[in-house]
Amino acid sequence: MKRHIFYLLFTGTLFISCNSGKVTESETTGSTEILVDESFAPIVEDQWYVFENTYTRADIKLIYKAENQLVNDFLADSAKIAIMSRLLTPDEARVFDKKKIKIRATRFAVDAVALIANKSSSDTTITVQEIVDIMQGKPSKRQLVFDNPNSSTVRYLKDLAKISKLPSKGVYALKTNSQVIEYVHNNIGSIGVIGINWYKQPSKELEPLVKDLKVLGVKNVAGKAGSDKFYKPSQDNLAMELYPLSRSLYIINCQGGPGLGWGFASFLAGETGQRIVLKSGLLPDSIPPREIMIR
Repeated sequence: MKRHIFYLLFTGTLFISCNSGKVTESETTGSTEILVDESFAPIVEDQWYVFENTYTRADIKLIYKAENQLVNDFLADSAKIAIMSRLLTPDEARVFDKKKIKIRATRFAVDAVALIANKSSSDTTITVQEIVDIMQGKPSKRQLVFDNPNSSTVRYLKDLAKISKLPSKGVYALKTNSQVIEYVHNNIGSIGVIGINWYKQPSKELEPLVKDLKVLGVKNVAGKAGSDKFYKPSQDNLAMELYPLSRSLYIINCQGGPGLGWGFASFLAGETGQRIVLKSGLLPDSIPPREIMIR
């Protein structure tokens, strides 16, 4: 997706290792694979693009999966690093504890679960209670369209509605966020559920479709933050915890010691990585300092 973020390489002083000879494993050299939740592909690809163009002897392969499959592969040791929107459960963590591998989890961004509709649709807002009712299978004129039945987005709303499986009506699962965008574009009455990064940073193929879509405002249940009015998933609303449907993004490193995964995690959490998050429309874990020119 390689948005216009490469200029961020010049916002600070970055050091590039240019030593010749055999590439050994370090925080900025070598090769590794990272399992990535498909819901966060745009922001992760932006980070990867800048990292690899900064550290030219680093070779990171991104493997995109729905959350359920990602976790299964991670526990099966198919990769040592994963990017997802939750921490490992105690049972999952024990798999690594038994191997005496220390788990290092680094939060680098806050994402929003966004609800999108065709601009021609009369839908402009929705309440959390309405979303819960639909997820619980209660009668509704609205229908929700998800990316994948095994995705983190589906898991997030299942947790919200306190259900273990999706209802037989009112909820439809496709395969990817791209397909959700295409479906909502072509079906005016539908409401898509995607990670906000897909809306704010669409691929070139999706840009014409996204132009015809809008993001719905969401109102929380009474007594909780964001229950006074409808809020959209802006960075300000995420920072103030007013948008009800937010989730943290983590890079989880189970390499067992220093290496390229450690280096990429440090990059994500560092100033350049946080500036990339800020530009993407997500909320950085730490707001990068602004440079002020004094004349």
